[in-house]
Amino acid sequence: MSFGALRSRLQHLRTSVCLRKLCERKHSSMAVLGIETSCDDTGAAVIDGSTNTVLGESLQPQTRIHTLHGGIRPATAQSLHAEHIHSVVSDAMQRAGLDYADLSAVATTVKPGLSLSLGVGTNYGKQLALDHRLPFIPIHHMEAHTLTVRLMQEVEFPFLCLLVSGGHCLLVICRGIDDFSVLGTALDDAPGEAFDKAGRFLNLRMMKDFVDMSGGAAIEHLAKDGNPNAFNINGHSSPMSSYRDCNFSFSGLKFNMKTCIERLEKEHDLDGDTPLPIPVLRDLSASFQHAVCQHIVRRTHRAMLYYSSVLPHQRHRVLVVSGGVASNAYLRQWLDKMCVELGDWSLFCPPPKLCTDNGVMIAWNGVERLRAGRGVLTDPADITAVDYTNKCPLGEDLSQEVAAQGIKISDWIKA
Repeated sequence: MSFGALRSRLQHLRTSVCLRKLCERKHSSMAVLGIETSCDDTGAAVIDGSTNTVLGESLQPQTRIHTLHGGIRPATAQSLHAEHIHSVVSDAMQRAGLDYADLSAVATTVKPGLSLSLGVGTNYGKQLALDHRLPFIPIHHMEAHTLTVRLMQEVEFPFLCLLVSGGHCLLVICRGIDDFSVLGTALDDAPGEAFDKAGRFLNLRMMKDFVDMSGGAAIEHLAKDGNPNAFNINGHSSPMSSYRDCNFSFSGLKFNMKTCIERLEKEHDLDGDTPLPIPVLRDLSASFQHAVCQHIVRRTHRAMLYYSSVLPHQRHRVLVVSGGVASNAYLRQWLDKMCVELGDWSLFCPPPKLCTDNGVMIAWNGVERLRAGRGVLTDPADITAVDYTNKCPLGEDLSQEVAAQGIKISDWIKA
């Protein structure tokens, strides 16, 4: 046996012994602290994996500050994370009624995200693990979003997952805790980013009712009373309609929205810093939301057809939708309708508060990995060596294989 193989074997044995000792603790047998700082929310939570119970959680959002600045400023986000992380983690632990000695592990988001933000959480989580001699579990942010639904509902592997957020848009087949196949991804803007920029184009941050909302949340609120067919945001056709793959593109919709807003501002003799009349804002919001959701649904439908072709014998197929944009009720309704139309699909979504970034999803991902003994670091040298990274693929890329099949979507999806 080579030296490298021997070292790997010894590390595996040390981890197995450590995990066995954790399960023999008299306290909460699998209490995991999760820490999230990948973007602009500082979150922490403690989950008891023996009962799948959230013992305590705390969240410090930065939405209002970044909205006033017109977008997320990485240096500002880093400073706010550093200011709040200790109090957020302490609050979650206090709500859980546990001491650090009662924990089984510390799980922390280390990839992907804003580098400056990730660094705050990664370094804090690593130091906690080292100070209290706890295992450390590095977490992939999108993996956590994918698995969150399993905390709330009985969802077995494999399943198809649509991940829609401010920084990502992915369609993945999830075969296990760390076994993912990517069917499609955003080629430019993510949907959450497109929503937020559209909200900025509409000057919604200037309105007191929306100062504490993200652009996407404000647009959804306005769209409830708007006409989704009032404005043609798609242009001549829906994005990428000639490409039979599962990739996404939102930059064209964003450009069309901006062009439409500028034309309307001229018609209403506005200077570009004053919001349009409320009825116009409602119709614009509804039209943009419709165009974005229509594009997402069309690409997801193709992914569902591909999934059925590679897993033809699965009787009950599941579509999981997660990430910040998954809290959009209009998108959920459309996806639910599609699952009903196809007949053999069920839609599962985490509750809206767990769709956006939070500590609960990180703690739960830590529980899943701790149970499986995957990616659990117990050696101080290995913990110290963990680094954060702003970009990291979630799994094997099958997008070209999907495109090669040339799958046509149903006519009603095109309507």
